[in-house]
Amino acid sequence: MSAELIAQYEEHLALVRHLADNSIKGYVSDLQSFLTHMEKLGITEFHNLELTHLRSWLANLQSMGISRATLIRRIVSIRAFTYWATSNGWIASDIGAQLSIPKPHKTLPAVLNQSDTTIVLDSLQTRCDQEPTPIHYRDLAAVEILYAAGIRVSELCGLNLADIDRSRNTLRVIGKGDKERTVPLGIPAMRALENWISLARPQLATEISGQAVFIGSRGKRIDQRTIREIVYQAMSAVGSTMGPHGLRHTAATHLLEGGADLRTVQEILGHSSLATTQIYTHVSPERLKAAYKQAHPRA
Repeated sequence: MSAELIAQYEEHLALVRHLADNSIKGYVSDLQSFLTHMEKLGITEFHNLELTHLRSWLANLQSMGISRATLIRRIVSIRAFTYWATSNGWIASDIGAQLSIPKPHKTLPAVLNQSDTTIVLDSLQTRCDQEPTPIHYRDLAAVEILYAAGIRVSELCGLNLADIDRSRNTLRVIGKGDKERTVPLGIPAMRALENWISLARPQLATEISGQAVFIGSRGKRIDQRTIREIVYQAMSAVGSTMGPHGLRHTAATHLLEGGADLRTVQEILGHSSLATTQIYTHVSPERLKAAYKQAHPRA
């Protein structure tokens, strides 16, 4: 029964919810963990499933020392499963809906200031000027785009040549849930991208490269691990250990500091909820001071 259940649920996550592979693996792993706990409790039939069994599983996970964020993710995961299981007749009622989700601790994302960001990008450009290798051209273009467009590392890896609109200096990006959006690029990022595509990419491209914008040294579409290594190396110029997601935070913060409104930043980042974007309003006290000085009559 477990194998059939997992197979059907995995198919639902892929074909109906259009989740990314990593997300599907997470949901399936959570389900397998829960099924294992059910076996330990002696529960063999789903119609015997009760809310206390779900809470027992979560309590057991807590006793193993999982973080608050991981616990929240597991609750969201099991609620998604019980909703699906109820809809498909595996259980009589959606008992998971009764699980409350604790509020996560708000942590402000680390960002680079504009001066350090310039140093990082200039160091990549200098390296490219001194040693104009295909890899250096690629690395410069990748970091420029991550910062200019604020896209996710998975979105960068998924870019195809046809996604580039040179007439409008924009990229077509496929985000979470296969949602499509268009993001603008500044002149430096567009120039770095053009140099990579015209001067360097042909030196690495092979039959397996296809339409991938960014490829590795052997011609295969670049993977997220390689992009993270590129960013980590670039950040060493300012003594930072920031990764690609930090560049996304940095892009959002600098947009807001420059006067962009939340709705615009939400659209660029591909957030489904404005509440997700609002965290960036707390990042920069300089922006708050500037707004206060401009607006308050006795500032």
